[in-house]
Amino acid sequence: MRAILAIDQGTTNSKALLVSESGAVLSRGASPVGISYPQPGWVEQSAERIWNSVCEAVDACLKGAADVKIEALAISNQRESVTMWDAKTGEALGPVISWQCRRTATDCARLIEAGHLDHVQSITGLPLDPMFPGPKMRWLLDRAPAGRAVRLGTIDSWLIHRLTSGKLHACDASNAARSQLFDLKRQVWSDELCALFGVTKDALPDVRDSSGDFGVTHGFPGVADGTPIRAAIGDSHGALFGHGAFHPGDGKVTFGTGSSVMTTLPEFLAPDHGITTTVAWRIGGVPTFAFEGNILVSAASLPWMADILGLSDVATLVDLAATAEPGGPGFVPAFVGLGAPHWDSDARALFSQINFSTTRAQMARAVTDSIGFQVRDVFAAMQSLARTNFGALYVDGGPSQNRFLMQTVADALAHPVIQCEAPEVSALGAAHLAGLSIGLWPDLEAISALARTTSRIEPTANSGGDDIQTWKDAIARSTFRPALGKGE
Repeated sequence: MRAILAIDQGTTNSKALLVSESGAVLSRGASPVGISYPQPGWVEQSAERIWNSVCEAVDACLKGAADVKIEALAISNQRESVTMWDAKTGEALGPVISWQCRRTATDCARLIEAGHLDHVQSITGLPLDPMFPGPKMRWLLDRAPAGRAVRLGTIDSWLIHRLTSGKLHACDASNAARSQLFDLKRQVWSDELCALFGVTKDALPDVRDSSGDFGVTHGFPGVADGTPIRAAIGDSHGALFGHGAFHPGDGKVTFGTGSSVMTTLPEFLAPDHGITTTVAWRIGGVPTFAFEGNILVSAASLPWMADILGLSDVATLVDLAATAEPGGPGFVPAFVGLGAPHWDSDARALFSQINFSTTRAQMARAVTDSIGFQVRDVFAAMQSLARTNFGALYVDGGPSQNRFLMQTVADALAHPVIQCEAPEVSALGAAHLAGLSIGLWPDLEAISALARTTSRIEPTANSGGDDIQTWKDAIARSTFRPALGKGE
């Protein structure tokens, strides 16, 4: 049976899928990836551990399948996380600085104070925020060993380096678009921005189509040498493609540690209101653009709250939330600041409007509702910019499989959401791009026709005015800055 081997390298796990010609998942494998927090606000991972976890996930996946011919490899990956390695030996020369890491907050603030924000955003579609890789790359370069040629890259380029035994240094346009060094309109690395951030352009990867040639495997355990690598894409972009959201206005929300909200655009539109513009994917040299809103903390607040309340797991927390009476508090999960559409690095997590009648169930419900309200804020900002109606809205990621959580999202948005039963939709999107590249599927229409098991959740009611006002009040308190007088 002909199949695509898709690798999905995420923040907490690496996964592997074998996807057949019919679009069916033949086998799965997964392996965890550790995260370290060396200082408050600092988040990093090991590049070598990421590579080993990919090998382990692929090994587990291949053991679960028989009589499969791997036609090509595909990669989807956590975005905005970057690392550095020796150009000759391939030795990792620093940590993987996570997309969650805030170590460059001071650098970003300095650039904003110097008046660079609007210009950087006009070129890249991205705000000056520690989430994005430009300043992180400078941080790595400042610690590079003297006299050694280095390579810088997002996780797709690190994996391509290892899969090809160092023969290729490349990334795809969707990952490049999240680097804050890429000119969206010209589709090239920006000399101006490389100079601004102090990043050596020669250390950056070659930017290629998301569905295209990323070399061939060499020395990759379990996979024949010479197997073509024919797709690479950021995980959120891969999910958008995997859902078949090919029409302008179609969108998706990927729920995980944070959340990514994306909608496909008919053309490039300038970002504003805390929303970014990005390359959804690039095929045949032609980019498809999308609006995106990045929510920094989403489902990560659920296990935290379960632990605070002394509950055994997240499922128990959600069951408790479902029993809550109306009129509870508001909760803002700004543990590492707020992302879209607020982009406030100094915002802090809090509950608001707690009183003696507040119950444990209401506190649990405030946390689960915050997931939908954050998405609502992002979609409101997108709609004000696009001025078009949204089409199909898909949801994916682990939390999307919980019916109650997704009902709260549909209710907050007053718009139906479509659950995808395949939790690895990012990897499916990458597999579809690779299959398109080798002719396994001739065009987007053929990919759209692949069988997908979905469930549509209709909103039961618009979120009440009191709930929205409670949420807005909590946001206002989270972002409040008291004016200090002299000596305070």
